[in-house]
Amino acid sequence: MKLQKTTLILILLMLGLASFVSFHEFYWKTQQEEVKSKKQQIFSFEEDDVQSLSIKTKNATIILERNNNSERPKWRMTSPQQVPANDAIVSYLMDLLVKGESDRTISTSVNQLGEFGLTPPQATIDIKLKNQQNHQLILGQSDFNRRFLYAQTDPNSQPNGNVTVLLVSTDFENAVNRELSEWKEIPNKSESTPLPSLNLPTPPKK
Repeated sequence: MKLQKTTLILILLMLGLASFVSFHEFYWKTQQEEVKSKKQQIFSFEEDDVQSLSIKTKNATIILERNNNSERPKWRMTSPQQVPANDAIVSYLMDLLVKGESDRTISTSVNQLGEFGLTPPQATIDIKLKNQQNHQLILGQSDFNRRFLYAQTDPNSQPNGNVTVLLVSTDFENAVNRELSEWKEIPNKSESTPLPSLNLPTPPKK
């Protein structure tokens, strides 16, 4: 009787192990189908194609227009103030938009977007091209080791009802979360500040 009990326990353990292995393989294959590790370009446009940018964060909305009337600065802020923009700051963001890549993509349901920090997002970038086409980049929270940000581009549902989430560089977080003053052009002190007058002695009259 004791031998039969031992045999039964061993059989149950083997069945449990087989079930665990089968579940693990199924879960792993499912994850591999959902996660694609091939890097891909985020957008296909070039910097010169962009006419305007709108950067909406939790603190402010910055609207930037290409300055077509002047070579410098290239960009002008139109909201919340109408001032020349800081070309270096805008170029940093533009470089990420044009050259940035997605490390991998995840297919998930709309109801799970909150888990990626995408509803509500930490920032939304609306891009208008000169040909009147529009693109959008939505930035969520970082992944567990803070190597990437979860993001969406031009959100659209897939045929199965899911949506695609990208993993992009955390540099985007640094590029958009700025004080208003950082977006403005830095005045050239040598041009804006008058030189001090020299208090030279008055020459004697002849």
